[in-house]
Amino acid sequence: MRTNDTALGLDVGTSRIVKAERSGEEYKYSSELNAFVTIPYSKITAGVLEREGIPHSVENGEIVVQGNESEKFADLMNAEIRRTMTSGVLDAKEPESLTQIGRLIESLVGKGKGAKLCFTVPAAPLGHEKNLTYHEATLKQVLGDLGFQAKAINEGQAVVYGELESTNFTGIGISCGGGLCNVCVSYLSVPVMSFSVPKAGDYIDHSAASITGERANRIRIEKEQSFHFNGHYADKVHQVINVYYDDMIRTLVTGLREAFANSRNLPKMNRPVPVVLSGGTALPKGFRDRFETILREQTFPVQISEIRMAANPLHSTAKGALIAALSD
Repeated sequence: MRTNDTALGLDVGTSRIVKAERSGEEYKYSSELNAFVTIPYSKITAGVLEREGIPHSVENGEIVVQGNESEKFADLMNAEIRRTMTSGVLDAKEPESLTQIGRLIESLVGKGKGAKLCFTVPAAPLGHEKNLTYHEATLKQVLGDLGFQAKAINEGQAVVYGELESTNFTGIGISCGGGLCNVCVSYLSVPVMSFSVPKAGDYIDHSAASITGERANRIRIEKEQSFHFNGHYADKVHQVINVYYDDMIRTLVTGLREAFANSRNLPKMNRPVPVVLSGGTALPKGFRDRFETILREQTFPVQISEIRMAANPLHSTAKGALIAALSD
């Protein structure tokens, strides 16, 4: 395999943007929350943010804080963060989406100077035709303007590249993100079926927020920091999160069954195939076991050899995009 260590992988997710690069035999990662918030301008604040290396810009007499620090400032100001993307694609209702995602991407990858970069894009929702051309073309233009030779890769396929080399890239890669759950069925590295399910992390956050009265961002932080599957919840917030997690997983499993049942082009798998789970929404302890329990409640149309978590669920999609860029 001909490789180029200057290549990059970029997982452009609804919740986070993750960069992967290789140094020798090591993979290195960095990420920023795909969000921003405006705060009142002061020269002192702008200077402090500059010294701390926090991504920000001054626009229309306000400071726009991008990335990881945006949620802290939003929490301090009792406000919701603003997002550049929704349901896996650029948010057409957010007037600052293109400007702010451009700033976030540049803060992570810098200038390309002709380097190759693979970036992730979602699959269309199961059973629906969704035009993803604008989203993909816009990101490609942003990266091209930064000097990269940019190429898109399906998010689920990136999971396969990042996690299933041992089975010659045959299996099912699932990325449970903020806006979507993306699925790819791959046979000997060829993606034979890809789709997405619109219930994912944001669905859990907003649904739980509507029941508990908490802000969605607070629910997300609680979900990522302390929620786990154990069946006993003294805390109402955790109990509500569990209800919507269960609904999300059941929707994902139902989507998998429907996709296999309705596909006429799948090759006959002559051996059981693995399923790999990745993404920030798959992080809570017990997620894999809950997914397997629901999957095995009914007969599944394909034999499964194992269901496992990605080695690093937050980074596996970016790693797969990097592997694609390195081998191009």
